[in-house]
Amino acid sequence: MDTIRDQDGDQASTTAVDAERQARWEEQERAAASASRDIADVPAVEVITTAAVHLMSAAAVKVGLADDPATQTDLDEARKLINALAGLITAGAPEISDMHARSLRDGLRSVQLAFREASVIPDPIGKGPGEKWTGPVT
Repeated sequence: MDTIRDQDGDQASTTAVDAERQARWEEQERAAASASRDIADVPAVEVITTAAVHLMSAAAVKVGLADDPATQTDLDEARKLINALAGLITAGAPEISDMHARSLRDGLRSVQLAFREASVIPDPIGKGPGEKWTGPVT
């Protein structure tokens, strides 16, 4: 029988290692199948709003609206997040109803204004992050 060394340097049979590998693989398959079923049960509006909230929260941190603005502010990163958020909200709004879109637009506007306030050299009106999709924010 072929032998290999296990993590402790002891000999282990390949069949025992193969069985362990097979067991891990089966467990991962069960977890993946469970996750797939879970996401299949989630309504699209919830997926879209959850993604938007994550983008908005990250953008808020990057514009300095978090616990430690001195170390967490990064306007370049904030610009990317705000642009992605504005695109998602603009594209998703017709699909998620006005009730959901309105609060996301309000949050987006707040983050855009915070970005403008945090900028040493503000973008011209209509050229700030996300304004390509939302229009000018003042």
